[in-house]
Amino acid sequence: MSNMTLKKLIGALAIVIIVGAVLIFRHREKADETLTEIKPSYCNIRAVISTTGDVEPQNRLELKPPIGGRVEEILVHEGDNVKVGQVLAWMSSTERAALLDAARSQGAEAVKYWSEVYKATPLISPIDGDVIVRAVEPGQTVLTTTAVLVLSDRLIVNAQVDETDVGKVKIGQQAVVSLDAYPEVKVPSRIDHISYESKVVNNVTIYEVDVLPDKVPDMFRSGMSAIVEIVEASKENVLCVPLEAVRKTKRGGIVLVSAAPGKSPAEREVVLGVADDKNVEIVSGLTDNDTVVIRSAKTKLPKAAAVGKNPFMPNPPRGR
Repeated sequence: MSNMTLKKLIGALAIVIIVGAVLIFRHREKADETLTEIKPSYCNIRAVISTTGDVEPQNRLELKPPIGGRVEEILVHEGDNVKVGQVLAWMSSTERAALLDAARSQGAEAVKYWSEVYKATPLISPIDGDVIVRAVEPGQTVLTTTAVLVLSDRLIVNAQVDETDVGKVKIGQQAVVSLDAYPEVKVPSRIDHISYESKVVNNVTIYEVDVLPDKVPDMFRSGMSAIVEIVEASKENVLCVPLEAVRKTKRGGIVLVSAAPGKSPAEREVVLGVADDKNVEIVSGLTDNDTVVIRSAKTKLPKAAAVGKNPFMPNPPRGR
């Protein structure tokens, strides 16, 4: 197929598409307007800032041995709660490990003697917290750079808040945390810290916010993904209307209020308060005796008979 023929074919196809679109929109019927009357009602409204985060230790401490050698005994397991000053493990220096191995060839008395003469070195917890990683087992040789255990003072949720929302977040603000692994569990929490330095993630500027659970559940594990809802404002038993009933302005909002029979609804200015994803609080301008009109448009698709016939489409088979 020559280039000229291919160009003509593409041009003809483009014309077909354009003509079809014009025919459809030309025969589209005018949108019908629907008026729905409602009464303002009293409801509970909670405005939240939704974001995501990860469960992390607020302070993560790697416990490394002061000397290189061999781990003789580990006294804790992952998940154990430890106190400051508690002995977590015993280890032998390289020289002590060599002496004990040589003493084992001489019998139990020699091992006991050298064990008492050359004491093992303890690994002591420097903080109160939980063991979140047990990286080695007894008998393993380690260096001074080896993290034998990892401790955490407490688990938190490190949330990422967009720069457009961080101004609404305050220290001590309430929040609710749910884990992807346990979506049915809602953990009451509060804002504990807001980072002073931003980060750019996927070309979006964010600030890291520490969300501290009121009580850390047993199912919390470091690295879990979480959904965080930061409560920006919350009010109970306030007069509210659906969001679609309000047209926002610089001064507040405007609603349509039902007038006398036979007359069109009248616009009325109202003062707005807290809003969530469904309702908005009416501070003043309406009462629960007023009738609010919600105006919505519904566009009908063209009827099959009104659509123009496309000469390029095959005709259906005719009956005899």
